[in-house]
Amino acid sequence: MTPQPGHPHQSEPRVLRTIGGISEALRGARRAQFFAEVLAAEQGAELDATLTEWWGRAMLDSDPQRDRIHAAAEAGTLPTTSWDEIARRRRANDGAMPGE
Repeated sequence: MTPQPGHPHQSEPRVLRTIGGISEALRGARRAQFFAEVLAAEQGAELDATLTEWWGRAMLDSDPQRDRIHAAAEAGTLPTTSWDEIARRRRANDGAMPGE
């Protein structure tokens, strides 16, 4: 039996960046708040900004590790990484940093 990766590559995002995709992923009262903001947003840039903001929230709400991460954050045990450390790791793996 071949070991499977811990995070298999997904061809589609976990949450589609659409009104339907976002609303399906949101928990509880956040869904109603999302719909209220979408209805209040003007078409174009304002609606796009609203969808972007709520897509991020929906990604967090639908994260399979959400409860574990939230508990670790509240307990002060959530590991953190600085931007400098991320840059060092990417360079060590021959990955260029944005803007380079």
